[in-house]
Amino acid sequence: MEDYKDNFKVVSIIVGDLSVSQARKYAKVMEPLLADPTTVFVVSSDFCHWGSRFSYCNLNGETNIPIWEAITKLDRLGMDTIESLDPQAFQDYLSATSNTICGKRPILLLLATIEAHSDQHPECKANLSFLHYSQSSRCHKKSDSSVSYASGVLSLS
Repeated sequence: MEDYKDNFKVVSIIVGDLSVSQARKYAKVMEPLLADPTTVFVVSSDFCHWGSRFSYCNLNGETNIPIWEAITKLDRLGMDTIESLDPQAFQDYLSATSNTICGKRPILLLLATIEAHSDQHPECKANLSFLHYSQSSRCHKKSDSSVSYASGVLSLS
């Protein structure tokens, strides 16, 4: 990137609370940027913040497996939902689980932008896949805590 340091601009977009319908409105503004092959979107978020210090101890009904595995399943369900590219499904997942994904609103906006792009360019196929997942620690007891991290990539063809 050092060779390109003077050839690009970083534009930060802060996304506050928004509904799926609001995300779809903003997505119409964002879609031309997604369609531009010289534009790169970077959406940053961690995933589940689990533990009493985060006020989140949801195991999503998984009580017969280690806590860290329940967290993995919870996050994997979220990643699968994001990979479906359906903004409403992601919102429904968040409503059902209350998963503490900090970047949930930027992710929702990205999904709505992909949806708008697919509407404008039906010949273009979008694929979002997660490449790596990890947790800061493996929780074994209720007094433990952990933050999850996932990285994914979006490709348009």
